[in-house]
Amino acid sequence: MTSKRNFFGKGSVVVATDNGSPVRRLAITADNLVTQPFEGIDIIPDVIDYAARTHGTKDAVGWRDIVGIHEEEKEVTKTVNGKEVTEKKIWKYFQLSDYKYHSFLDVQERVSALARGLLHHQIMKEDIFNIYAQTSVNWQLMSHACTAIATPVATAYDTLGESGLTHSLNEPNCVGVFTNADLLTTLKNVLPNTPSVRLIVYDGDAKSSLLDDIRNIRENVVILSIDELRDIGAKQSKEGLEERRPSRDDVALIMYTSGTTGAPKGVVLTHGNVIASVGAVYTLLGHHLGTDDSFLAYLPLAHILEYIVELILFFVGMKTGYGRVKTLTDASVRQCKGDIVTFRPSIMVGVPAVWEQIRKGITTKVNASGTLKKAIFNGAMAAKKADVPGLSQLADAAVLNNIKQATGGRLRLALSGGAALSKETQEFLSVALVTMLQGYGMTESCGMCAILPPELMQYRSVGLPVPSAEIKLLDVPEAGYKSTNNPPQGEVCIRGPSVTKGYYKRDDLNNDESIFTKDGWLRTGDVGQWNADGTLSLIDRIKNLIKLQGGEYIALEQLESTYKSCYLVANICVYADAEAKQPIGIIIPHEANLRHALEAKSIPADASAQLSDLCANKAVQDLILKECNAIGKKNGFKQMEILEAVILTADEWTPESGLVTAAQKVQRSKVAKKFEKEIKAAYAVQ
Repeated sequence: MTSKRNFFGKGSVVVATDNGSPVRRLAITADNLVTQPFEGIDIIPDVIDYAARTHGTKDAVGWRDIVGIHEEEKEVTKTVNGKEVTEKKIWKYFQLSDYKYHSFLDVQERVSALARGLLHHQIMKEDIFNIYAQTSVNWQLMSHACTAIATPVATAYDTLGESGLTHSLNEPNCVGVFTNADLLTTLKNVLPNTPSVRLIVYDGDAKSSLLDDIRNIRENVVILSIDELRDIGAKQSKEGLEERRPSRDDVALIMYTSGTTGAPKGVVLTHGNVIASVGAVYTLLGHHLGTDDSFLAYLPLAHILEYIVELILFFVGMKTGYGRVKTLTDASVRQCKGDIVTFRPSIMVGVPAVWEQIRKGITTKVNASGTLKKAIFNGAMAAKKADVPGLSQLADAAVLNNIKQATGGRLRLALSGGAALSKETQEFLSVALVTMLQGYGMTESCGMCAILPPELMQYRSVGLPVPSAEIKLLDVPEAGYKSTNNPPQGEVCIRGPSVTKGYYKRDDLNNDESIFTKDGWLRTGDVGQWNADGTLSLIDRIKNLIKLQGGEYIALEQLESTYKSCYLVANICVYADAEAKQPIGIIIPHEANLRHALEAKSIPADASAQLSDLCANKAVQDLILKECNAIGKKNGFKQMEILEAVILTADEWTPESGLVTAAQKVQRSKVAKKFEKEIKAAYAVQ
């Protein structure tokens, strides 16, 4: 592994000045922005063909079949109309096979057959095909079949309810949908209100009565399994494929953002945008990605981060194993091991919510292991942090190896993206588990704006600009962020071949100069800062800058990512308004860690009580407030950034409840509305 710090020279360099703001690019590609990994790779089908030629019969993509479902009855306590009610619930656990694989040549053959099947069903270039399904091998096969014939793919998160699905089918007038058998009922319910849909392809086992119900909704609706579509396509000539092959400027994807405000927006990405992004990551990280590596895929493919990472790793010849969020660990399966231990990945990508969960899972186990083992673990962590010669290796071998085995024992690189990861969690996991890199991007930038390469490993930085985009910082004078500051600060603006030209059917946004400027810059709404080594750090989002009673601004998202690292916090929404002196935290406690802390610290609260009762207990609230603020002070927070109070809730926030997005980002305004009474009461007491 190349790990010399000078591999990237000066990191990033100024290449021009635009309206007084310096424009920066990656130093090693400062002369030209990257548009492709190399000559001859121009469109997504080129990636599939190149991988088949180069990597042939090697395992490309793997999956596990469900061989059994085990049901277990458990009692759960809920609060209904202020009263506690105990009810019995059936929990389902999967029993799974070992991984089975398609080779790179298999993928090429299957994509070709599915593409010919779509042509047989008159799917045209001007049509749009929707994918409303869980992340899986078949998701990718169907998406590549569409892009092979220049039919754009519109994405829909599999967690979408009926209204969200109706919007993502109707806005682009989708003619076809690929989905899973267990989502067919939702699709059936929206079909009467989605008149453009005429072809439905599904995987899994569906009841024939349900299929008949769907066929009876409209005369022109055809529904068939993915295997049936492939069989039809395999019998068709390959001649039609060549004339339908896309160009760089053809639309590949309409990716619907999981936006934290308003209806989802469809980001239009061309084949050229996607390939520029593949080329950018290949240029920046290609020397770290080997054909003997393996990648565990489980994030939603409707999220650009997962889509682009999987495409790049397919391109370099890396094996991808598909998992499910519900079956990643041993605890969530029966009579088999979880996906991580079974697949043994060397590379993983996750959003902060996943990494926070892994970190807290480790601390829960350590806390429960007794005083001696806890002391040994803490000693090992200290030795590794200090990099004491000999001791550091001993800590790895004797103590931390057990933790590494829980992720299969082969993990060597991890990337966090999608939102800010706290320094505490990044450092903890880098020491205990694996080198934890950060990336920064958005759907509009085709996934990536900046990536931290291992050579520049550090905390609180999202890394170097990707070589397919240039970045400038726009002044935000009212908050004191200026490109002339030392260090330079401002709103991050991006421009380049991987950046979208606009949103689908949203001329109102595409002509809005607070989003797309006339000279081609996309304003991200994120506040950034250039560091001395040429890397970028994110300070906050403009819409999350709140002016307090004293006239000073605080950055809610930045505070959130730090407070979230508190071991007693499972999730948090930091809230403040113009009347407040300080923010407050609306918090879902980390149940196991809270119960352990109550026993260890002799707090006047029954550690075995229902979580909802503990949330209402003043002593518990005081404990969590104190621990959160200890983290804040340790990170140098000013008094106005310290939490004034906490509101505790036992109810999980889910995309279904509308309190988080499908990518697990907190919907701040909706959380504030739900807890409006409690927020008023908390501020009234202070």
